[in-house]
Amino acid sequence: MVNMETEIHAEEAQSLLSPSMKRTLLIINCVVLSIGNCGGPLIMRLYFIHGGKRIWLSSFLETAGWPFILIILIAAFFYRRITTGNSTAKLFNMKPRLFFASAVIGILTGLDDYLYAYGVSKLPVSTSAIVIASQLGFTAGFAYLLVKQKFTSFSINAVVLLTIGSGVLALHTSSDRPEGESKKEYILGFILTLGAAALYGFILPLIELTYHKAKQVIDYMLVMEIQMVMCLFATLFCTVGMLINNDFQAIGAEAKKFELGETKYFVVLVCSGMIWQCFFLGAIGVIFCASSLLSGIIIAVLLPVTEVLAVIFYQEKFQAEKGVALVLSLWGFVSYFYGEIKQSKKLEKKRRAAEMEVPLNQIVAS
Repeated sequence: MVNMETEIHAEEAQSLLSPSMKRTLLIINCVVLSIGNCGGPLIMRLYFIHGGKRIWLSSFLETAGWPFILIILIAAFFYRRITTGNSTAKLFNMKPRLFFASAVIGILTGLDDYLYAYGVSKLPVSTSAIVIASQLGFTAGFAYLLVKQKFTSFSINAVVLLTIGSGVLALHTSSDRPEGESKKEYILGFILTLGAAALYGFILPLIELTYHKAKQVIDYMLVMEIQMVMCLFATLFCTVGMLINNDFQAIGAEAKKFELGETKYFVVLVCSGMIWQCFFLGAIGVIFCASSLLSGIIIAVLLPVTEVLAVIFYQEKFQAEKGVALVLSLWGFVSYFYGEIKQSKKLEKKRRAAEMEVPLNQIVAS
């Protein structure tokens, strides 16, 4: 159970932002998350389709873009010092307790990266996206257990619709096994992708719990520090795997054999790192602005979009099931946000009523 001190810190973190700024920040993070969620699987699959075989390298690239966050933090640090004239401002404000928690989550993220990369190497984009959609159910369950997530009829409806949409898509998976791949490899890829969905479904609420338990006010710059530390330790975890698997020595030879050419090989690697960083930064930003459940819902609702993009770029089949899933996903998405709008209006009415009661009490007392 989240204690009173924890709740105060959470409220302080939210009060640092005006409602309009919070909405703007939420929209920006939703867009960033959308870019990473749709683009990440596609570019990772592009690497494997055209001759890439290094799973640990693909895992490494999912979080290797963390130096980009460091650049933003340094720029923001100097901007604060110049505009405020505060020479005592710190580049990093994270306390040891929060650093340790972020590092642990980062290691779990590195493991999740490997599980997911293995699945994408063995499954078509459409199939891996279907399996990953089960993450929403895991996120909802762990959010209830870890942060006591409150469910409304609208949020429950959204989870049910998105889950049904994923189930509808699963109807066509029997014919999706890539040519030349054994049934054993396909099943293993399916199982590990499911494991990745479950693990990340646990990680999202764990990040939200970390915000609550931080014992320091969480502003958006601190959120970026948390993201950087998480990605740093996830990258270190995958680096160890690369060293054991001799991936660094194999990069040069693999680049020469890459079907799209050596130059495009490195372009794919760089773009993969940048796009995946959008995913992680967007996910943790949505959790800060709203909740881990909303982050999971956005990831799930983008499933049909990824499906459509896979059809366009990789000529994967677009069966009627995918169209039905798209409608169900959009329905669930609208349901969730309609419920959030109603809830925010209800809270606003209560706040105004409370503000009106204070002057009336003062008049009666006088």
